[in-house]
Amino acid sequence: MKIELSPVERQYLRGLAHSLNPVVMIGNNGLTEAVIREIAINLDAHELIKIRVLGDDRALREQLLQQICDELGAAPVQHLGKLLIVYRPSSIDKPRIALPKSKKKSG
Repeated sequence: MKIELSPVERQYLRGLAHSLNPVVMIGNNGLTEAVIREIAINLDAHELIKIRVLGDDRALREQLLQQICDELGAAPVQHLGKLLIVYRPSSIDKPRIALPKSKKKSG
């Protein structure tokens, strides 16, 4: 299941993520099963997490972000330098983070 975030929701999550510290680090071994498991555990606990990626390859970081989101059913929030910000509600009916509703244009 893929989560689609509206621009308003993404901006809101970026604001929340600002004060977070990275909880998972992807090192030289890349995206191992252990790293994926660690990301999943942290997403379950926090819903919104920062992941630090070591290495200078921007294209590789984009690829890692996509792979994490695909494998874990999460939504990419932001790729900022060596940080990846990922969101996944812990449960559909009772997410911890209440996303803002998109503003509908009236008229």
